[in-house]
Amino acid sequence: MINLKNKKPNILVIGDLMIDHYLWGSCERISPEAPVPVINIQKENQALGGAGNVLNNLKTFGAKVSVISVLGNDSIASELKEMLENIDIQTNMLIEEENRKTTKKSRLIASQQQVLRYDKESTQNISDESASKILEFLTKNISKYDVLLLSDYGKGVLTKKLTQEIISISNENKVKVFVDPKGNDYDKYKNAYAITPNKKEAIEATNIDIKDDSTLEKAIKELKTNYQLDLALITLSESGIAIYDDKLRIKPTVAKEVYDVTGAGDTVIASIAFAIANGLDIDKAVEFANLAAGVVVSKIGSATASMDEIYEYESSLHKSNSFSNIKNIDEIKAISKRLINQKKKIVFTNGCFDILHAGHVKYLEEAKSYGDILILGLNSDDSVRRLKGSNRPINNQEDRAYLLAALDAVDFVVIFNEETPYELIKLIQPDLLVKGGDYIGKTVVGKDIAKEVKLVEFVENKSTTKIIQRILNNAEND
Repeated sequence: MINLKNKKPNILVIGDLMIDHYLWGSCERISPEAPVPVINIQKENQALGGAGNVLNNLKTFGAKVSVISVLGNDSIASELKEMLENIDIQTNMLIEEENRKTTKKSRLIASQQQVLRYDKESTQNISDESASKILEFLTKNISKYDVLLLSDYGKGVLTKKLTQEIISISNENKVKVFVDPKGNDYDKYKNAYAITPNKKEAIEATNIDIKDDSTLEKAIKELKTNYQLDLALITLSESGIAIYDDKLRIKPTVAKEVYDVTGAGDTVIASIAFAIANGLDIDKAVEFANLAAGVVVSKIGSATASMDEIYEYESSLHKSNSFSNIKNIDEIKAISKRLINQKKKIVFTNGCFDILHAGHVKYLEEAKSYGDILILGLNSDDSVRRLKGSNRPINNQEDRAYLLAALDAVDFVVIFNEETPYELIKLIQPDLLVKGGDYIGKTVVGKDIAKEVKLVEFVENKSTTKIIQRILNNAEND
């Protein structure tokens, strides 16, 4: 990939700004007043949403970013402006309208499950006066920008008339316009440089059921032709991104693990616009977008991808995938939740696995045979020392984790620092716990959490202790 670090194109975003507000809590009872859950709120946070998430992505890439939007004259607008100023984005072109509500989406989440969402917003078209102010600013300043990005969330800022005038002014000044569309009337985006609907949006806009490459090509070609675009793009979720200028090609996704797709569409259009502004062609720009999206969907919640993260991620794709199977606590929590939702049978085992030998491998192969996914909890170096003495482990935790992650039987390795893996088991919620045969008659940690416990006999005469003893004996004989 061409080096885009330290590149700072000047990009203008026009669209619907909003705040994404989250209330996190737990539910342990039903209200006596009505058959509804009572949520005990434990945490609250908020983030830039809508076009604000696009701005956040562009700033993280390193771009110089400006924004035009219309807000209400209310406290939410003040909050939003402060959030923008905190990431060094000027708010002088945020127009306020009386009797308009700035959009704030509040989500109530209990035990990682969204229970309720309530919105405060206005969705009527902005006034002619506000539209005139936008066009006046754009006409005076359009020459400053490398690209223009329209982020349409259907909240009334990008009216059909205004959108067409914005595109016209930009085209006259040879500034490319990228559009993240909304609704099914794409006439408002006619003559833009490119649009980036997802598959569902493209189906609604063209009335073509996209179910294979043939129907995909028909739909994307219709978008480009009907709306006189330079090129059309369709995001295809896990299948990648389709491009059409004079021919169709599909750039496959490069995501290794998908934890959350929230905001991935914003990342895609932001990264494509950023790459084009830096002189990349569309194919390279989409490849960059796929890398950025691969980073973002590996995180929880709306997220951004820094250039360092993107380059590190790209580099990891060309290495053995063993490193990708080693997860931290937050990652394994998200993976476990996804696996449970997919109704996969999760098997968990744990241990020190200091010097990996055939006995370990056979044990792990049998453990994996009991389910769909084997997650291995690996004692950290400190944990091993507490259990086995100061002269252990022989191999450090990074080496032990890598060797285990390279085994076909092991799907994920997660290092824990406690003497027992109880908290890790509670987080993973496995269907089955597997321990060695030496646990017969002993208490298995986590048996109160898992649905089942299985004990697997060790291979006779195969142990790390015996290997170490043989090495010491040979050294003495030498």
